[in-house]
Amino acid sequence: MTKAHQFIDNLIYFIFPFKIDKKCTLPLIALNQAQLLLDFKDILTPMEPILEKSIHDITIEFFEAIPAIYESLIKDAQLFVDFDPAARSRESVILYYPGFYAISVYRLSHKLFALKIPYLPRMISEYAHSKTGIDIHPGANIGDHFFIDHGTGVVIGETTKIGNNVKIYQGVTLGAASVSKKMSGKKRHPTLEDNVIVYSGSTILGGETVIGHDSVIGGNVWLTKSIPPYSQVYHESKIVIRDSQTYLPPDNFII
Repeated sequence: MTKAHQFIDNLIYFIFPFKIDKKCTLPLIALNQAQLLLDFKDILTPMEPILEKSIHDITIEFFEAIPAIYESLIKDAQLFVDFDPAARSRESVILYYPGFYAISVYRLSHKLFALKIPYLPRMISEYAHSKTGIDIHPGANIGDHFFIDHGTGVVIGETTKIGNNVKIYQGVTLGAASVSKKMSGKKRHPTLEDNVIVYSGSTILGGETVIGHDSVIGGNVWLTKSIPPYSQVYHESKIVIRDSQTYLPPDNFII
């Protein structure tokens, strides 16, 4: 485990102390802000020549943002409780829900991304990806009360914009319509407005694609065009149930 991976887990243990387990690399007595500040500065030191601000200023700005990130994560955890019948409490969501862990790492890495720190945001987001199967680029913009159920196979691209109270399920891709280096720095991933639900296996592509607020995207939908608010989009599949009692074999069937 790299220093960056250790740091992000220890930071989450600091934010939610009851989450501490045997994986924590700091003894409980040392799990405090002063130690985390030192660890963070140590990680930033090799990058100092290419940082836009001093390590001191970056460290202060990042840690001053932690209370707001905490409040946002509490809102996320509450949405899990409100929406998922299997979620018994916010504590249970924080303790062992992979979707919440991925969101936690995203919100922390997004702040690092906003501070224009190279390498580190992607390092820790890929760490969360390896642990949960959920790939959220730290550059994505995600509002409050965000919910990822199950989560395996979820992909959220760099320029994705997600509003408040959005819920997505496993296997959802919010991606680019095409892969081209000339699109770097441009919006190439979709926008999901407030109160959107996207069910499992659906793919939504393109920087100009906007899913209007209060819309529902059913499972296994492929969508590359915008839809208005309050829409319902479903993939229709044909199911044929064969009655084995009336099935007749073909003429050339050999017994």
